This record gives sequence, C-alpha cells and structure tokens, in this order.
Amino acid sequence: MLAGASAASADVNLYTTREAGLIQPLIEGFEKSSGVKVNTVFLKDGLAERVKAEGEKSPADLLMTVDFVALIDLVEKGLTQKVASPALEAAVPAQLRDPEGHWFALSLRARVLYAAKDLDLKSFKYEELADPKWKGKVCIRAGQHPYNVALIADYIVHHGPEKAEAWLTGLKSNLARKAAGGDRDVAKDILGAVCEIGVANSYYVGAMRSGKGGPDQEKWAQAIKVVLPTFENGGTQVNVSGAGVAKHAPNKAEAVKFLEYLASDEAQAIYAKANYEYPVKAGAAVDPLIAEFGTLSPDKTPLTEIAKRRKEASQLVEKVGFDQ
Repeated sequence: MLAGASAASADVNLYTTREAGLIQPLIEGFEKSSGVKVNTVFLKDGLAERVKAEGEKSPADLLMTVDFVALIDLVEKGLTQKVASPALEAAVPAQLRDPEGHWFALSLRARVLYAAKDLDLKSFKYEELADPKWKGKVCIRAGQHPYNVALIADYIVHHGPEKAEAWLTGLKSNLARKAAGGDRDVAKDILGAVCEIGVANSYYVGAMRSGKGGPDQEKWAQAIKVVLPTFENGGTQVNVSGAGVAKHAPNKAEAVKFLEYLASDEAQAIYAKANYEYPVKAGAAVDPLIAEFGTLSPDKTPLTEIAKRRKEASQLVEKVGFDQ
C-alpha cells in the first residue's frame, strides 16, 4: 500500500514500470527541490489494469512507462487527463507528446546502427538495410520485438505499406543469421564476425562500454562503432519513456509539478547519466559515452502516428516470414 496516499497529504503518488534504480535519483532530486514527497508503486506490468481496477478512488497521480505504446494505451483506456503546461510544451517537442497533453516523453532511446570498426561508414539510411551489398552481413533481433515493430511502423509512415514490405523482404534476405536474441547480441556477433552491421538501441552501448554488463560486454562494445541512421528526408527513429497525469489524480498540481521537473535540465541530466538515454529537452546534457555518436535528430513522425501503424507493421513481419 502507498504510504500517505491521500489527497490531504499533497504528496505525489507515482505508479511506474521504470526500474527503481533509475527512478530513485529523479525522485530524490524532485523532493529536495520542491519539498513534495513522492510515494512510489513499482509495477513490472499491468499498470493500466491496476489503475482501471482502482477506479475513481485510485490514489495514482502520475503514471510513468518505458514505452510510448503503453502511454497511448493509458489514454485510449481513459486513464489519463489533459495537462496544459507551457514549461512542458517548451521542453518536449510536439512529435514526442500527446497533442492534447495526456502524456509527455521524458527520455529517448535511438534505434541506431552498430557497425564493425573497420567499415568506412560515417552516415547511413535505414533504407540501405535492404541494399543487396549487405547480403549475409546484417544482424538484428526478432522483427516482432516492440523496438523493431516501431521502426517498421515508422518506415510505413514514411514510404507506405508496399515499399515497407519490399524493404523488409530485402532486409530479411540480407540477414547473416535468424532474427533473434537481444540488441547486445548484435555487438557480440559483430565481434565474432557473424555480421558486419546491425540495428540496436543506443543506450545498450553505454551500458556495455561502462563495464556495467561485465568484461565480455565491454569487449563487444569496443568492437563496434555507432552511426546515427536516418530515414530519407527524415530523422533517427526513437522510442521514449514518458508519463501522464492520472485521470482521478488526487494531487494534480503536485503531479504536474513533478512532471515539469522531469523535463527540466537537472532531471534530464540524471536520465542521461543513469541509463545512457538521450534527453528529450534540446540542449540538455548527454552522457559522454553517447555524445560521441554525434548529434541526435529525432524523426519528426509523431509517435501517435507510429502507434497507429504498429499492427500493420506486425502483420508485415508475419507476411514476409521475417522471424522464420
């Protein structure tokens, strides 16, 4: 049960699927700067189900997730409310927040290219993954993984379903191995000469190079270089962590205050340091391990548009037998 979870407490009651180790320094920073106490419920899954079951008497003020699809799901189930905040609207780009203020992105994870160090690659387009010159040289995790479904959905938005299917078919024919494993395995397999390039998330590189994953993962990360790919006439595909104010928040003002803090320079720097994620706010500090990749230019496709295409993207994965 939450401690002090009543409207009279003027605390903030946070429900989150983010790991405790990442959230704690953000909570401590907010409590110190605001004097408002944060009561936290950590949920591995079932966030929407929990809040829905609690109904109008739910003590939840702020709902935080690690994926924008989960945020949109909360909105569609009527579990969030609109927030009008000039501070949030100034800090969070329009494509990275709900048009009506139901949720706001707070940190970014870019879908980047891992490449063997000896390759002469300074730039790369996602479209090039289907180029026959990479036949037998590409590694990637399962197409049905949410990271890749989002990338494919973004491709559909840019180029339409027919071109997306042709691209996905070409990418499949370029695979060096079955689409499987995790993003770190892409780096491992590049070190092992299984493949030369692969698609994976940016923050894993920081986690591996920092030594947090052990000496083996450090070797994997040292064997690759990272290129920030973009779509033709677009930017780099990103996923986000974010949060929204609960529909029946007993402490809405404090919840908005916490949300605004999470988009501040101070909190954005904590996100970058704790989990090697990109800050959502332009100009905020980036961890040096990630900064060396270059300047991130997130794709302008609204996350809400990508979400609408996820089912279609998943169906394309099945249609071309990408994971078989």
